[in-house]
Amino acid sequence: MVKPRSETMRENRAKLIMAARQAFAEHGYAEASMDELTARVGLTRGALYKSFGDKRGLLAAVVYQIDTEMASRAKEIGARAADEWQALLAEGAAYIEMALDPEIQRIVLMDGPAVLGDPSLWPSQDSCLQVTIHALDRLIAKGIVKPLDANAAARLVSGAALNAALWVAASEDPQAALPRAVEAFRALAEGLLLPERSSQ
Repeated sequence: MVKPRSETMRENRAKLIMAARQAFAEHGYAEASMDELTARVGLTRGALYKSFGDKRGLLAAVVYQIDTEMASRAKEIGARAADEWQALLAEGAAYIEMALDPEIQRIVLMDGPAVLGDPSLWPSQDSCLQVTIHALDRLIAKGIVKPLDANAAARLVSGAALNAALWVAASEDPQAALPRAVEAFRALAEGLLLPERSSQ
């Protein structure tokens, strides 16, 4: 039985993302060969252009996939926290800590911004932002966080975690930068707590 065209396109797209992820992690965006990448999965450049437009479009798809995985991993870590506030801090810290992963470091935190521009404008970052807005809305309603605009506060919390991760990834010594970045992130975030909560 012949596969529907849409299914074949989905499969080709998945193959190309998988191959690109490996190539970008090993060689970096600039040095990754699209001919080698497509040949590795038995496809043509035409299939790549049809699915992603160009090499930049392929990188955007890879970054979206990895960044979405990062958000899921952070959420899983946050779910183990004692309460909703600690979960928010744990998720931010986990996102920063992922900057030590070589694949994340190279593709999402170094090549991604260099090629795709401001990470705060990426679709995957917007999804994370919406989750943070809802979490802060709940914390404000419960009287844990100051009665601030949840959108503004979420942008600052998300931006702090993202920029801390970018700094760790670009640092000469990421291992040494990480604890300093996480400590500063937590201190900044705790400024959102109501005074009676911050001493607890």
